[in-house]
Amino acid sequence: MTALSDVRNAEHLEEAARYVEMWLGLQVNIEGFYQLTEGDDLLRPLAQDYRGLRIVQIPELFEALSWAIMGQQINLTFAYTLKKRFVERYGEGMAYQGEMYWQFPKPEDVVNVSVEELQELQLTRRKAEYILGVAKLMITGELEKAQLESLSDDGLRQRLLAIRGIGPWTADYVSMRCFGRTSAFPIGDAGLHQAVRKHLNLDRKPTVKELETLGARWQGWQSYATYYLWRSLSTN
Repeated sequence: MTALSDVRNAEHLEEAARYVEMWLGLQVNIEGFYQLTEGDDLLRPLAQDYRGLRIVQIPELFEALSWAIMGQQINLTFAYTLKKRFVERYGEGMAYQGEMYWQFPKPEDVVNVSVEELQELQLTRRKAEYILGVAKLMITGELEKAQLESLSDDGLRQRLLAIRGIGPWTADYVSMRCFGRTSAFPIGDAGLHQAVRKHLNLDRKPTVKELETLGARWQGWQSYATYYLWRSLSTN
């Protein structure tokens, strides 16, 4: 690892290394997933094609929740546009070799921002309210990642669902991308539906029952099955 500043404090470097390990999902032993795919006709070719692929994490809870809220019921391209506007207005930037690198805003950076100001970025009023609501919960200490990490998968999901603006898809997505829960299954995800339809050669999108059956087959590794299916959509 190379530090871009003059900081050489061993403790800081170790903390950075742990963060990168979490960010890249290296703390998860995915051999169990590969063992599961060996007996699964749908996943086996994907595991062979993308072997070594891990779920890239979003370690910061506020970023994970905000990003998931932004992405609700819109296409990915527009979601990235919203995120770029949000980060460049409220985040901190650092110039390096002629490029700007941005840090996602912290809750305290936006907690006093108005709903109307966020709407200027083309966020809907509801999404603006949800993001500001999450920021306030985190500022007051009512919502902390450290407190949630000890919860069971179902306990975590239920706690996330209790937050205004967080539905099943968002709760499952955040469980998967922020907490590294390998059994989270965003069953309502449009990309998941598209990928399953593609690989099963269906002339329609899969039913909830069909997806539940697949999820039961992938027990314990639904997040990785979903991630590999998402990845397959970028391959012709």
